[in-house]
Amino acid sequence: MATVISNDLREQALGPIPATMRAAVYRGINDVRVETVRVPKIGAGEVLIRVACCGVCGTDLKKIHTGSHSAPRIFGHEIAGAIAAVGDGVRGFRVGDRVITYHHAPCGHCYYCRKKTFAQCELYKRVGCTAGFEPSGGGFAEYVRVMDWIVRQALIKIPDGIPFEQAAFLEPVNTVLKGVLRLDLAADETVLVIGQGPIGILLATLSARTGARVLTSDLYPERHAIASAYGLHHPVDAGKEDVIAAAKAASEGRGADAVILAVGGTALIRTAIDAARPGGRVLFFAQTQHTETPFDPAVVCMDEKTLLGSYSSSFEIEPDVENLVFSGYRGGFDLTRLISHRFPLEEAVEAIRVASTPSAASMKIFIQP
Repeated sequence: MATVISNDLREQALGPIPATMRAAVYRGINDVRVETVRVPKIGAGEVLIRVACCGVCGTDLKKIHTGSHSAPRIFGHEIAGAIAAVGDGVRGFRVGDRVITYHHAPCGHCYYCRKKTFAQCELYKRVGCTAGFEPSGGGFAEYVRVMDWIVRQALIKIPDGIPFEQAAFLEPVNTVLKGVLRLDLAADETVLVIGQGPIGILLATLSARTGARVLTSDLYPERHAIASAYGLHHPVDAGKEDVIAAAKAASEGRGADAVILAVGGTALIRTAIDAARPGGRVLFFAQTQHTETPFDPAVVCMDEKTLLGSYSSSFEIEPDVENLVFSGYRGGFDLTRLISHRFPLEEAVEAIRVASTPSAASMKIFIQP
């Protein structure tokens, strides 16, 4: 018979909620400091999560390095942990539940939601998780307040036997699957994924699940070795090989049917476009900064190449994402193998430095309060 645990006992198991906590606070461009701040208070319909781990995302790094957001803030949105407190009116969750939370959720009825472009919904653009200051995710802290609309739509229980770290990949896997689905890949197609960091490997892996042949391009052989553990066996050494020529050689001279650019910035946009065949598709996945980037419009008009973008998550595909991450873990789809570094919260500044300076030895970086 299952043991029923009262809320009182669950609270004892988690320990009392302190008045203050440690957090990595963004104070300005390239200025993050581990400080003592107050534990956020929750209201009706909200929950408080004690953070077990939080992945460092490229969008966190962009905000820290570019000053695109005002200070102070506490970033971090790939959050997994346990519920430490529940507000009045919360249904379906109780203290002690292991959960992951998204930091965005759409309204579901506006024009953009009806058109399935959820990331453009005004409610979706509001951040619904905070560890204090302006809501910005808050995962780089010991406790996170999850607001009511996120609790209703985007707080998800972690099944028994699934590690917190695996569960924390739910949001990034959602963004990746959304992008792959936009390409509408077929089994007879060739796909080139440029960049084999953790997101690039996920993009390549989910592309390969369609039956397409997937080429993976990266400068680091060490990353190709990790990619091979996920069934990706067509590496292109971008430091020694011509990536465009490799895509054509794998496709009877045409070029890739689809190219996914999983590297930020603009330096490889021309490479991605040129590697696609006439009539092919190019997905910009990591181009999250506005900039002027000239390109030849004739490749879109005369060569009929399609340029696509995909940003953030889609709640329409959430059941499939949970199946991939949770059921997939039991079937061998272990995403924790992508983690190269784990830092305690007190070393969050070093975690951000390592994540900001990719090397052969660095992949996914996690902070563990």
